[in-house]
Amino acid sequence: MTLSMLQGEPTVITVGAGLLGEALDAQAVPRVDVAWRPPLPGTEEALATVLADPRRVRANEVAAGRLVSARPQLVGVRPAREALDLPPGTFLHAGPPIEWERASGPMRGALIGAMLLEGLAADPEEAERRLAAGEARLDSCHHHRTVGPMAGVVSPSMWVFEVRDAEHGGTAYCSLNEGLGKVLRYGAYGEEVLTRLRWMGEVLGPVLAATLDRAGPLDLRALATQALQMGDELHNRNRAATSLLVRELAPAVVEAAPTHAAEVLRFVNGNDHFYLNAGMAACKVGADAARDVPGSTMVVAMARNGTDFGIQVSGLGDRWFTGPSGVPDGLYLGAYGPQDANPDIGDSTITETAGLGGFAMAAAPAIVRFVGGDVADAVAATRSMYEITLAEHPAYQIPALGFRGTPVGVDVTLVARTGLLPVVNTGIAGRLAGTGQVGAGLVSPPASAFTAALEALAGESRAQIG
Repeated sequence: MTLSMLQGEPTVITVGAGLLGEALDAQAVPRVDVAWRPPLPGTEEALATVLADPRRVRANEVAAGRLVSARPQLVGVRPAREALDLPPGTFLHAGPPIEWERASGPMRGALIGAMLLEGLAADPEEAERRLAAGEARLDSCHHHRTVGPMAGVVSPSMWVFEVRDAEHGGTAYCSLNEGLGKVLRYGAYGEEVLTRLRWMGEVLGPVLAATLDRAGPLDLRALATQALQMGDELHNRNRAATSLLVRELAPAVVEAAPTHAAEVLRFVNGNDHFYLNAGMAACKVGADAARDVPGSTMVVAMARNGTDFGIQVSGLGDRWFTGPSGVPDGLYLGAYGPQDANPDIGDSTITETAGLGGFAMAAAPAIVRFVGGDVADAVAATRSMYEITLAEHPAYQIPALGFRGTPVGVDVTLVARTGLLPVVNTGIAGRLAGTGQVGAGLVSPPASAFTAALEALAGESRAQIG
């Protein structure tokens, strides 16, 4: 064996040794590079315990199977007070639960705007005083089968998309999309913002409700499948999906509300992100179907409130595991720069949770013009996510990867074993209340959220193993 190795050409395998690999390349020595990374620091014992849990493999098959088999359908548009049984003075927000004292600038701005919209304050100063005094009840959207982009604030008079899972029977909700720039979800609350929101409540919501009553349920899974093959990744690029949505609904809009049809269609058509909110509810209803599978290590929610980034795991109920939100790295609008950016915020990471957004960037090469980087980066981002996910989505396929299904079902144990964190592309909100959007980019979740979840899973596994 030794003589054979000395006489023949060696076969070299390099593992994590960058300098050695480069030296061999310089000498034209054939080699096989193995992409290996050490596990997240301090996770070895917990990881070994969870991997030994006899429930884990089957539990993850069940959870991932429920997620990818969901059939979300847009069935209606309703006022939040009715759909969510939301009483006056109660506001839902994005991300894990948070109090006013810890709320970021854009979260505070959106809550101030909601107070003004609901007539609970005469001016921003009064709204801020009443919020600081605890006169409004705040709760996480996720606790109410709801998701909200950016600040994610939902108040009783706002209208919400209602999405039902035809496969598993669940229902999820999301607010209507206002557009980009100075909008409530980015923390702006000026008169232009409130005027738009009032019109959405008085005209847009009722027209869409009447439209869906006439048009019947809209298959969002089929729509998302088409949009992926038309260049969307369905988080920060929704141009194709919005166009498909308009095409499906336009005839019924004209029939249901001829008086307002032109202004409604003009508003939707002028907002390339209009589909996003319906798509978020579709992802939420699928992820919720995968909840509460004992022994499962699959993530069913990733969400940010502008201060904390939190995850929830199928086998751990409704518990949140959090770490500090990071500031996205990306492109900025006008004269804005990193100094103006708030840490990551919003429930829209439900798209990555369901295998879209950052996980599907290879399907949307044009997204790099919005979030930075180049096409190769987008493809690499998607490819890397196969290393930390449990499945490939059977419907959501990527043409550039030979119609391979998007990576879906983030596994806490795979994150710990590889050290890879989920890729998220996102809008960037201004850190000061009232600013609005300042850019868009990429961000990584904090590793501490996943290590905390792993420790909790290990505790559950120890109880199971005995």
